Amino acid sequence: MSIEINNESGVGVDEERLGALAAHVLREMGINPLAELSIVVVDEDAMAELHEKWMGEPGPTDVLAFPMDELRPGGGARGDAESPADPALLGDVVLCPQVAARQAEEAGHSATDELELLCTHGILHLLGYDHAEPEEHKEMFGLQSRLLESWQGVRDPR
Repeated sequence: MSIEINNESGVGVDEERLGALAAHVLREMGINPLAELSIVVVDEDAMAELHEKWMGEPGPTDVLAFPMDELRPGGGARGDAESPADPALLGDVVLCPQVAARQAEEAGHSATDELELLCTHGILHLLGYDHAEPEEHKEMFGLQSRLLESWQGVRDPR
């Protein structure tokens, strides 16, 4: 997989770990190993500008996802991971570490854990998942939890 990470935030972020997480999520979702993903880490001003421009909402947010190609795991049917989807440019996940740090403090976990959660969340949005409706919310957040649990096993094997 080609995963490009650009840290434009001025905040130190473990880019190698973020890339490994993203690769793990894409493998678990059955995405073709030739797929491309971009992760951009921005400061609060840049995130606020993107949030206003694309979502019509003021202030910075934690994560935004900008899909490039219509892509679903398994070549079209979400959840059918028997055959990897065609290679594609997935799109961009934009993260704001300052917002993530505040959320992490409120949630009682590390900023790294929060960035990993947000990155996973953003990738799922690129793959067509959403959480506007209760059933969608249940599916997406359940999958997000399972992916983060499996990542925990990979990064910290016991």
